[in-house]
Amino acid sequence: MVGHAFMGAAHSHAWRTAGRFFDLPRRLELTAVCGRSEPAVRAAAERYGWESYETDWRKLVERPDIDVVDICTPGDTHAPIALAALAAGKHVLCEKPLANSVAEAEEMTAAAERARADGVRSMVAFNYRRVPALALARELIRQGRIGTVRQVRASYLQDWLVDPEFPLAWRLRKERAGSGALGDLGAHSIDAAQFLTGQRIASVGALLETFVTERPLPAEASGLSGTAGSERGQVTVDDAALFTARFDGGAIGVFEATRFATGHKNAMRIEVSGSAGGLSFDAESLNELGFYDRAEDAGTAGFRRILVTESTHPYLDAWWPPGHLLGYEHTFTHQVRDFVTAVADGADPRPSFAEGLRVQRVLAAVESSAAALGVHIPVPS
Repeated sequence: MVGHAFMGAAHSHAWRTAGRFFDLPRRLELTAVCGRSEPAVRAAAERYGWESYETDWRKLVERPDIDVVDICTPGDTHAPIALAALAAGKHVLCEKPLANSVAEAEEMTAAAERARADGVRSMVAFNYRRVPALALARELIRQGRIGTVRQVRASYLQDWLVDPEFPLAWRLRKERAGSGALGDLGAHSIDAAQFLTGQRIASVGALLETFVTERPLPAEASGLSGTAGSERGQVTVDDAALFTARFDGGAIGVFEATRFATGHKNAMRIEVSGSAGGLSFDAESLNELGFYDRAEDAGTAGFRRILVTESTHPYLDAWWPPGHLLGYEHTFTHQVRDFVTAVADGADPRPSFAEGLRVQRVLAAVESSAAALGVHIPVPS
C-alpha cells in the first residue's frame, strides 16, 4: 500500500479484516506500506499491522513478494504509481478520483487494458458502492421496483473548510488534488448516480465557486511549528460545485458538492425518482434506505424506512444479527472482498479504470461548463 494517512488507515483496516469475516479465495498478507517520511511510515507499519515498509514507491512496486499495489496517495501520484505497478504485473487498487486529468486517466485505462490481457486486474476505489443500503437500492432499481428512472438528486455536504484560517492543505492545491469539492466529493456522487441508475451522464451545466481564496500555509511549508504558519498561499481549487446533468437513458439530475455546508460533516445524499416509486439515501444514516412505492394506497403511502441489516441484504451475511449496525469502515472491507474475489476468479473487478475514466470526463466537463458560465457541455462517451 502506498500512502498511510486517512485513506491508508481505512484501507489497512479493510485488508486486515476482510479475510477474518468473509471466506476469501486467497490469503491476504500485509507485506509492505510506503510513505516518504521514514519515521512516519515505520510508525504506520507498526500501528496498522504491515510486515515491512518502504520510503520509495518504486522499490515497493519492484518487490517480487508483492502481488497487489493499493494506491492511497494524493491524485498527482496516482498515474505514475499505477502505470509502474501494472507494467510490473501487479494488480492495482487505486483511490478515487482515478487521476488529476482526463489525459492521465486515459493513459491509466489503456495500461490497465493491456495488462488485463496478461491476467493483471485493476479497480478504482469508489467505496460508497459497497454501502449495503446503496447496493440494495441498485438491486431494487434493476428489478424495476421504481419503474423508469426520471430524476436524480445528489448532494455531498461537508463543512471542514468554513474556517478561513484552516491551513492550505494539499486538497486545496490543484496541482496535488486536481480539483476541490468537485473531485473530492462530487466524484462519489457522479459514480453513485451512474452505478444506481445504470445510465451515463451525457452532458452537464455547472457553476464552481471558491469562497476563501487565500489560506495560511501549513507549518511544515512555512517552517514554523503548529498547524499553520503566518505565510499565506493561494487556494487553486473550488470550494463548492453545482451542476445539472442529462443522462443517456433519459433521466435528468442535479448535483451539489461543497466543503462549506455549515453543520454538515459527511452528508452524502442521493435520491432517485422513478415512474413507479422512489429511493433515498443519506450516509449520515448509513444503514437505512428510504423506499416509496406508488402502488400502495394513497391514504397510507409514503417513504418507508428499510433497515438494511438483514442477512439477505448485500454483504450482510458475514456480519451481525439484524439491527446491529455497520459503519463507514465496512465499505472498505466489502471493497477488498469484491476486489480479491474478482482477481482470484480471473474476473474484472468493478468499478474498472474505464469507469473511473468516465467519472473523470464528467468532472472535466463540469469544469469546462463552469468556465463557459454554465453552458451545457457534452461528456465524451
